[in-house]
Amino acid sequence: MDAYRAWADVDLDALTRNLAVIRNAIGDKVEVMLVVKADAYGHGAVAIAHHATRAGVTAFGVGTSTEALELRHGGICAPILVLGTIVDEEVVACLHHDIHIGLHSMNRCRTLQAAARRQGRIARVHLNIDTGMGRLGVLPERAVELLREIQAASHLELAGIMTHISSPKGDSCDGIASQTARFESVLADARAEDLVSGWVHMSNSAGLFSGTSPLYDCVRVGISAYGVVPKDATWGSDLDPVMSLRTRIIFLKDLPAGSTVGYDGTWTAAGKRRIATLPVGYNDGVPWRLSNQGEVLVRGQRAPIVGRVSMDYTTIDVTDIKDVNVDDVATLIGSDGDENLLLRDVAKCAETIPYEIACSIGKRVARVFRTPNTPGTSTCNQKRDSGEGEEDAQDTADESLATSPR
Repeated sequence: MDAYRAWADVDLDALTRNLAVIRNAIGDKVEVMLVVKADAYGHGAVAIAHHATRAGVTAFGVGTSTEALELRHGGICAPILVLGTIVDEEVVACLHHDIHIGLHSMNRCRTLQAAARRQGRIARVHLNIDTGMGRLGVLPERAVELLREIQAASHLELAGIMTHISSPKGDSCDGIASQTARFESVLADARAEDLVSGWVHMSNSAGLFSGTSPLYDCVRVGISAYGVVPKDATWGSDLDPVMSLRTRIIFLKDLPAGSTVGYDGTWTAAGKRRIATLPVGYNDGVPWRLSNQGEVLVRGQRAPIVGRVSMDYTTIDVTDIKDVNVDDVATLIGSDGDENLLLRDVAKCAETIPYEIACSIGKRVARVFRTPNTPGTSTCNQKRDSGEGEEDAQDTADESLATSPR
């Protein structure tokens, strides 16, 4: 068993299979930009990017320049696009490391031109057109003017034109048709003036897996590559979950009837119950809303979460599971025997979305990257447990060995 109090198993072979599913769907002429923002949705951005590069991914999308620079410093040489925006203080580093930059305004265009000229570099930009998201992006009626400015700039290169689908339902949302029409109108005007170059891209996981949104030159896939089928997808059942979240039981206690568990005593034992304590909480990706309603897998069986989920600990009722011991593995997301707890099911129980849970798996959780050639071992291990409290936890575990057997 892995020597961690909590760990996320990252199945790189599943990532390879999911990318193959995506590639088969889009064909050979469309490029794949894998979105690895928020530490690759909690999966570990640098290791994921290296493996995805070997699997044929040609570019990566991130949310901030810090994420882009982490990939560069981690040895990723492929194009990296900051899908969001940057602030002035980040421009120099982005240009130095050849980071592609999402462009949203005339002011940013001129700032980048001036900075690139001072450095003697070329700033590669992707013009973001706001077709309905209402956040970042130039309005369609100003887009061609901005494209002219980019073309005239001595130190800017148009590496792409993009827009952002506003609905997580993708093509099942009526609004995507109007967004596509606005985007197409800008592209038509721009092509008439020979202003289009680089990749044109619009489709994300929601668009790709819900049906018919234009693929253009590139698709930006995120959550689907990690094995989570978008909510309103019309296909994609062959995607495999990439990450499982596991921990171990560190303490067992037999409680008499009437005992309460956790903050505020929100759960009361109706009879004698055996309670297991897990060293994970909402800092580690266990949503607080799973308090008294979520489940965990232990020895291939479901154990209910009882009491409040706290920052560092979660308690479960293992009374009905035979032969439970300290150090037994508990699965919060993933499979154990014939039972499964899919990320989307956990998210539904917590009344949130899969993205939030995956991205909330904190730094104390080790990421263990597995490949089929080395079962049970890790590649590019990234232990993220601070070690704080380990001695106390072990003392508690030792004490639990003396609890009376059922």
